[in-house]
Amino acid sequence: MSHTAFFYGTLMAPPVLHRVIWGSSTPPTPAHASLLHVRPAILHAHQRHKVKHADYPAILPTNAAATVRGTLVEGLTDGDIWRLDIFEGSEYERRRVKVRVLHGGQGQSRGEEEEQGMGSLTQNEQDNVEGEQVEAETYIWIAGAHRLESEEWDFAEFVREKMKRWVGREAAETDEGFQEVDDAVAALQDPTGGRGTNGTISQQLNRAGESEETLLKSAV
Repeated sequence: MSHTAFFYGTLMAPPVLHRVIWGSSTPPTPAHASLLHVRPAILHAHQRHKVKHADYPAILPTNAAATVRGTLVEGLTDGDIWRLDIFEGSEYERRRVKVRVLHGGQGQSRGEEEEQGMGSLTQNEQDNVEGEQVEAETYIWIAGAHRLESEEWDFAEFVREKMKRWVGREAAETDEGFQEVDDAVAALQDPTGGRGTNGTISQQLNRAGESEETLLKSAV
């Protein structure tokens, strides 16, 4: 089954999206790259916020005339959505929304629009024209408005100053949610369901046992 999703935060950056759905910041093969159809889009009646003490944003429905610009990605598989759900975690809930595709002004071609899709959405935004309406899935924040700032999240700032922590050399140290996806994929492919010697469940049990042992020693 093919899915369509609207991304408004870190997943607008191709390396981050690719890392989540394919396990690497670049498409494994040219065929993988051709699977996704990406276009700029806009979501009405929602507002984007910075999440306190985090690099990523959140959106909430609003009655105000607020809009959120992002990317519409078509061609996602069931497996891709499964990985994205794990990556987003319990702070978000996947919901259906209706977005408008954005077409570039001044004769911009469809190919140029698609290239803009997950590129910098900060250029020539005033020239964008709203086009057809498309139903998509997106991730709505459900972890409480008290954890959000009123300030708008800046995608250009994320790419310029923070993205290297997510997909660059520092990514292995900061994790940023990728490990949960990797562990889930490994457990799915593990015939023991994570219960083998090096399985994710066994590792969790080992850590729990070590913690219990430490507590007992401190009690003595």
